[in-house]
Amino acid sequence: EKSNLTVDAVKLHNELQSGSLRLEQTSDSAQLRMEEDDAAEAATERSSGTFLSGLSDCTNVTFSKVQRFWESNSAAHKEICAVLAAVTEVIRSQGGKESETEYFAVLMTTLEAVESPESLAAVAYLLNLVLKRVPSPVLIKKFSDASKAFMGVVSSQACSSSTSALRWVLSCLAMLLRKQDLAAWSYPVTLQVYHGLLSFCVHTKPKVRKAAQYGVCSVLRGSEFMFGDAAPEHHPAAPSTAKFCVQEIEKAGGTKEATTTLHVLALLRDLLPCFPAAVVKTCCETLLRVMTLSHVLVTACAMQAFHSLFSAQASVACLPAELNAQIITALYDYVPSTSDLQPLMTWLSTMERAHINLGRLQKDLCWAHLPRLFSATMNCFLSPHSQVVVAAAQTLETLLNECIAPHMEDLGTVSASAPAPAAYLCKMFRSVEEGLTYRFHAAWDEVLRVLEIFFETCGKQCHPIMRKCLQSLCDLRLSPHFPYTAEVDQAVGAAVSTMGPEVLLEAVPLEIDGKEETLDFPRSWLLPVLRDYVQGARLGFFTSYFLPLAATLKSRALEFTQAGKSVEAKIYDTLQWQVWTLLPGFCTHPTDVLGAFKGLARTLGMAISERPDLRPTVCQALRTLIHKGCETDAERAEVGRFAKNFLPILFNVYSQPEEDGGNSAQRRSVLDTVRAYLTITDPQMVCGFLQKASMKLTSPESSEFARLSILDLVVAMAPYADEQSLGSLYRTIQPSLQSKERSMQKKAYRVLEEVCAAPHAPCQAFIRSHLQDLQSVLLDSLKSAASPAKRPRLKCLLHIVKQLSAEHEPFVTALVPEVILCTKEVSVGARKNAFMLLVEMGHAFIRFGPAPQEALQRFLLLVYAGLTGSVTMISCTVLALTRLFFEFKDHLELSVVEQLLQNICLLLASRTRDVVKAALGFLKVTLLLVDTKLLAKHIQTMLEAVGNLSDDMRRHFRMKLRNLFIKFIRKFGFELVKGLLPAEYHKVLVNIRKAEARSRKQRALRQAAVDTDEEEAPPAQPRGDSMEEILADSEDEEEEEEERQRSKEWRKQARQKGQAWLKEGEEDEPLNFLDPNVSQRVLGEEWSFR
Repeated sequence: EKSNLTVDAVKLHNELQSGSLRLEQTSDSAQLRMEEDDAAEAATERSSGTFLSGLSDCTNVTFSKVQRFWESNSAAHKEICAVLAAVTEVIRSQGGKESETEYFAVLMTTLEAVESPESLAAVAYLLNLVLKRVPSPVLIKKFSDASKAFMGVVSSQACSSSTSALRWVLSCLAMLLRKQDLAAWSYPVTLQVYHGLLSFCVHTKPKVRKAAQYGVCSVLRGSEFMFGDAAPEHHPAAPSTAKFCVQEIEKAGGTKEATTTLHVLALLRDLLPCFPAAVVKTCCETLLRVMTLSHVLVTACAMQAFHSLFSAQASVACLPAELNAQIITALYDYVPSTSDLQPLMTWLSTMERAHINLGRLQKDLCWAHLPRLFSATMNCFLSPHSQVVVAAAQTLETLLNECIAPHMEDLGTVSASAPAPAAYLCKMFRSVEEGLTYRFHAAWDEVLRVLEIFFETCGKQCHPIMRKCLQSLCDLRLSPHFPYTAEVDQAVGAAVSTMGPEVLLEAVPLEIDGKEETLDFPRSWLLPVLRDYVQGARLGFFTSYFLPLAATLKSRALEFTQAGKSVEAKIYDTLQWQVWTLLPGFCTHPTDVLGAFKGLARTLGMAISERPDLRPTVCQALRTLIHKGCETDAERAEVGRFAKNFLPILFNVYSQPEEDGGNSAQRRSVLDTVRAYLTITDPQMVCGFLQKASMKLTSPESSEFARLSILDLVVAMAPYADEQSLGSLYRTIQPSLQSKERSMQKKAYRVLEEVCAAPHAPCQAFIRSHLQDLQSVLLDSLKSAASPAKRPRLKCLLHIVKQLSAEHEPFVTALVPEVILCTKEVSVGARKNAFMLLVEMGHAFIRFGPAPQEALQRFLLLVYAGLTGSVTMISCTVLALTRLFFEFKDHLELSVVEQLLQNICLLLASRTRDVVKAALGFLKVTLLLVDTKLLAKHIQTMLEAVGNLSDDMRRHFRMKLRNLFIKFIRKFGFELVKGLLPAEYHKVLVNIRKAEARSRKQRALRQAAVDTDEEEAPPAQPRGDSMEEILADSEDEEEEEEERQRSKEWRKQARQKGQAWLKEGEEDEPLNFLDPNVSQRVLGEEWSFR
């Protein structure tokens, strides 16, 4: 027999339909008077309406969640569906519009009519959904009736064994209270209803208690009037709520279970930030009293309540700075033992939030309290639990970053005798510094991490009080078998970044001067640390301290070399090289470029020209200085002033053959430095250098290497020259454009490319004035253009085509054959540039006009001509057409697309693989870009063309074809594609269908795993951002297929290796497994009698 739930629902449905339950008037603004129909009409409605007709077609979105319950086997879900269907039918039968107000009215009437707990729960659940969307004026007007009805249900269900109805009604009560305006809370009845809800916060049943606590929180924190312009500082019910909590805790006292206390503490955790200051103080006193009970759970919950209060960043009206400070002081009486893992971590976290909140309210008071916390936290480093040590370190780091760092700029230099607030900082640092003593040795790695943060945040102002600590760190690092050298290096590095190298070396001298008697160099580890961390320092310090040191060390190395002591010489040579490697760091944001660079420039120039071993380092330093050191115009001008000295040196070094000029990496470094220096060099000076370079280029004395090097330098200089110099340069390199020496030709094109691409006004003016000449030169040099020169040549053409207007159309027309052929160049860069130029030519034709469609039609006719050429030309043309179709599909007329598609289908009959490959690529792009309706007209032509491929083509392009068929099947379905392809393809198509079904199944399983209720979407069609991405996956799939094949063969071999045979006895003699020689009868391969 079925449960009486649905029977009860049918009874309710009939009662509502017969009109015995009236739909009440709900409000003046949002109500509908529903008159009872006469009995005959009601009877008709009853007979014609199916039981749940109001559920599946319920139009109110509030109940969309309920419609999912229909398939559930839960009796409660079925009851909810039944009630919703009945209520919807009533509203419809009386001509309602199914608004939230109507549902509220009928459901409230129903709530008073039903009796069984199951139906009450269902009605309450639906009310809970609809109340969220009922207009506030309705709920304010009907508050008295609604609250009376809800309280009636609450009192009747308070002791019931079923909690569903009770918790949903409590939720409804909370929603009703939330919607009331501020005036309503001045009436005793409102507070009475609220206290009814509040009393359930200590209910014995978890679900009821949770619903009540959630409801109370939502009322105090989320009432609508709390978000208006005239919102009060706290909710009117907050004081009485706090009083209730305090009374409940005191009533529970120190009972053994302390269950009620825990429940109230859980409520306070959410509510404390909503209370006014006086009430917060009372609650906090109660919390501190209850913590004296030494009940572990109670103490933990109370700490969580404090943590929540501090984390909420409440206003001063809730938590004044003085109260915050008093709580901090009080909490020191509750510091757990260092061996108590969880309580100690909770205490640390709470104190951290307390001080951060105090810092927000009043910085000075916070700083006054921090030294004590630092001292207490350092004691946690002695804990046997590593988690506590990590948490303590994290607490100190957070406090330094959030409470100390933001205010450091306001402090001057801090000394040991400085008054407050600097004195507080000294105490904090002393506490952390004490962590370097031996009793903390197990936690040194964390102590060093905290010191690193201290140096980072305070090092700039506090270096006088940190010098002793730096010495301790360096002494510690020299201890035998010290395990934390990396951490010390990071901490000292942080000190270098903020204090600067001068302060560090005053505190911890390098102890290297070239006069050592032993070769220990205990502080040499500082050099790599300085190299990695120095920045924002004085360049003058490098000049005055490190340059003389490097010179001394170098001379000492030479002395040892002459004395034949190679090991000692190598050590000193390495040290002087390490000193030089500090230079790029000193060039990063230096503070004295204007005063110090001139004293260093001469030495750097000599190092570049005379010291190949130092050349990369010095070049890197110059580049760093230009990019990261010259931040003002004056600094750029100061460094640029020395271009006349540095550039000739760099030019000479670069022009030397590799034996003298260093390896290719060094030469690249020199060229990069030239490029960097040119950005701050006076243009007139660049023109002078360019003139000299042109003379050397044409000089018969220059070797080929020198000419190529000079051309590299000219490429770098060309964008910075004036129009006159560019004209002269152009005349110089013009013959090289047709040179038979490929390298010369390529570099000449590179010069032209840089000029064409440069954004500077002189270059743009030069291009405009020489446009005609450039066109004729580039066309004349077409036949002699070598393959390596294609990439820069195409780039030149690209920049020129961008500037052309309609009268230059013949020039663009003349380029078409070359660009098409370049789409299959060996160089990837050339191919890429060819496609870019092709697209730019299309844009140029659109620019030439008159209409985009006509212009593109003209351009495509030029490209079509390639289809009548050689096999290579045809495949290149198809590639070009594919790219153009991808780019300009929106500008092409329908007839053009259809004509193009038919021509490509004809090309599939070609005997040449390259042509077929290109045609298949076009079809693939078409499938992704063209509308299905248009494709449907041509699917027969396309599939017939694919189906007529020769066996050789089919085998060779099997993966490309498979990929294509997948896309056809996804667009047009399996049966249609199968019907249009010959029988030899059917096996492949069946395999594809199986693979697709498998992948769909796997997708469905993955979706089920992440609990998605949505239905499986059709497989997404992968669409790349570019044509290259679309065409790339076929090659990848071929490789994957080969990999799968190899894997299959390997598994087969492995299976065979794992197999064994037994050689049985001859003449039916049974095999004796106890025979000592039986192992000889196990064979690795099958054996049979001959």
